[in-house]
Amino acid sequence: MRQGLIQKISQYIPENRILRQEPMRLHTTFRVGGPAALFLELQSEQEFRDILTLLHAEEEDYFTVGNGSNLLISDTGYNGVILHPSKNFGDVRVEGERLICESGATLAAIARTALEQELTGFEFAAGIPGSLGGAIVMNAGAYDGEMKQVVETVKLITPEGEIITKDSEEMEFSYRHSILKEKPYLVLSVTIKLRKGEKEQIKARMEELAQKRREKQPLEYPSAGSTFKRPEGDFAAKLIQDAGLRGLMVGGAQVSEKHCGFVINKDQATAKDIYELMKRVQEQIKEKYGVMLEPEVICLGDFQ
Repeated sequence: MRQGLIQKISQYIPENRILRQEPMRLHTTFRVGGPAALFLELQSEQEFRDILTLLHAEEEDYFTVGNGSNLLISDTGYNGVILHPSKNFGDVRVEGERLICESGATLAAIARTALEQELTGFEFAAGIPGSLGGAIVMNAGAYDGEMKQVVETVKLITPEGEIITKDSEEMEFSYRHSILKEKPYLVLSVTIKLRKGEKEQIKARMEELAQKRREKQPLEYPSAGSTFKRPEGDFAAKLIQDAGLRGLMVGGAQVSEKHCGFVINKDQATAKDIYELMKRVQEQIKEKYGVMLEPEVICLGDFQ
C-alpha cells in the first residue's frame, strides 16, 4: 500500500483508526481470513464522504465490511482498503413509529430498540448476526420476514461522494438481492417503518425465534449463516442432506450435522478449506440434481 495514500487518508481520520495488515479473521463470523492492506474505522457520514472521494480519485480498491457475517476472505487477505463502520456509526434514533438507523447498527440492537419502543415488525431480524448496511445489500431475512418489508428509505453515498436517497421500491429488493448488488453505492443510514404493538407479544415472538435458532442452527461454531441461496422450488439444506453430504469435511470445514444449509468452521478451518467445501457441495448437487447452488456468502480475495 502506497505510503502517500496513507498520508492522504490521515488528513481525514486519525492514525489510531488506520490499521495496517489487519487480520480479517477478527472481523468475520467465519473467524478466518488473511490481512487487509489497510483497515479504516469510520465514525461519521463526513468521513465516509471524504475517504470514498479520495479512494475513487486514487483509483484504489475498497470493500465495506460491517459485522462480517456473510463474508469469506481468503487466507492471503485483501490487497485493498477495508472500510469498517465503527460502533460509533451505529446510532438508532426513534421518531414515532420510525427508526432512523446508521449503517453500523447491528440488527440485534435495532430489534432491542424496537422492543423498548413497543414497535413490531422487526422481530424476524433480532437473531440475524449482521449489521444494517450488509442486511440492506442482501435484503436479509428469516422466518418469513425480510428487510424490504420494513425499509422506507435508504440514504446512500456514491463513489464520487454524492449523497442520494432511495425508497424501498427504488432499492429493487428481491430474494437476497438489492440494487446494491449492481451499483457501487454504500449505505449510510436507513429509515425503518414499524407499527405499534404489545411489548410482551413482541418479546415473546423474539424469544420464540431465538429458541428456533438455537434448536436448528449450529450457533456453537463459527459460520456465515446459510451458505447457499434457496434454489427455486426447493431448499439448499434438503438437497445437501438428500445427497448424503451431512457432515462432509474438507480440512477443518464441515457441512453442519445439525443443519445442512450451514458450512461451519468446525476445527481451525482455513478460508481455503471452507471455499473448497463449498465448491465440492456445489459440484455434487449439480451432478446429482442438475441444480447449481448459488452462494449467499461473498468471497473476497484470491482463492486460487
